[in-house]
Amino acid sequence: MKTKNASLALFLFGCIMWSCTSNEDLAQKSLKTSINNNIESLNTALTKISASSGYQVLALSSTSSDGASMGRSSVSNVDSTYSSILLSDIAGVYEYKATPYQRGNTSILKFFTKTGDSDFMIVKLPESKVKNYRTLLTYNPADTLLNNNFVVTLTKYQDYFKNSYTWDYEMASNINIDDVNAGDLQIQSSNSTENGYKYASQFDFADGYSIKCDYNTGDTAVCSYTISNESGILYQETYTSIKNQTTRRHREKEYSFTIGNVTVERKMGPSSLDSAKVYVGGVLQTNAKVEIIEVESTADETDNSVVNCKRDLKITFDDGTSTTISELLTANSLETIRTLFKSLRKVSFSTAVIDWIAWDIYTNKE
Repeated sequence: MKTKNASLALFLFGCIMWSCTSNEDLAQKSLKTSINNNIESLNTALTKISASSGYQVLALSSTSSDGASMGRSSVSNVDSTYSSILLSDIAGVYEYKATPYQRGNTSILKFFTKTGDSDFMIVKLPESKVKNYRTLLTYNPADTLLNNNFVVTLTKYQDYFKNSYTWDYEMASNINIDDVNAGDLQIQSSNSTENGYKYASQFDFADGYSIKCDYNTGDTAVCSYTISNESGILYQETYTSIKNQTTRRHREKEYSFTIGNVTVERKMGPSSLDSAKVYVGGVLQTNAKVEIIEVESTADETDNSVVNCKRDLKITFDDGTSTTISELLTANSLETIRTLFKSLRKVSFSTAVIDWIAWDIYTNKE
């Protein structure tokens, strides 16, 4: 009986060891397959995203150079008793109307008429005026024929500020073009001496894809980019850096790059950065090698990422073959990723006009 029990125990132990070894071997062999499958899924998603109306809206921000100049003006000359703009302050329906005007300092409200009441703020204007901000405050007789087919509906808006350098801002809106839902935009932004600059934005496409950008400065700076759908994360890149108190410059503390179930990580060790490691479904790939290639060095490394054109990743598989992320992604996909997140860092396509109208309502408040 003891001999049979001992034999059974050895058999079970052997099965367990064989199972563990088989799973590890499978994980090792699946790295190339997994990353190729995940890249294919990401490329397919980016092709769909780039063909959507939401992407066309976002692309306006990456190509427009006028949006930045249309932000809130300095509040230093405004009555200091007013320190916030809320959705209730600007609620209503505002429609663009081509209006002749004399040259000089012109309020944007000269070109928008409040046509109705609403619990939200609804702004309607021609898409062509969104694409070319320079024409928004100009008059052309042909503008009277334009259709207000670009509609922004704000469901949340709050802007608390002390001056031009201290604020806490939040908004949520829907974008609709020609009666077609383009997607939903959310933004949170704040700046203060104590907490530094923080920015988070997210755009949810009508077909289920979502992109998100997070960025904050300070002694520990974090920049993160994510593309996902209902199945999970398709692409994510996070760069964390810490400020040297002597040089006052940031250096990398932690970096992660994820495509599907494949993740590359590099962390700060006791005295320097550890070697990058690659995982498939959380399982370390001991026979694979990852090299982080620095494409361009920066004086202040708070966003040293593939998205920001600062680095690339070279993966050597256990069979000795190697490739880079930039080679795996199609040229169009890589450009789409960079355009998407460049846009999310600006989002001037709607916020410029919305904030401008809100500011003019605020400064004309009695």
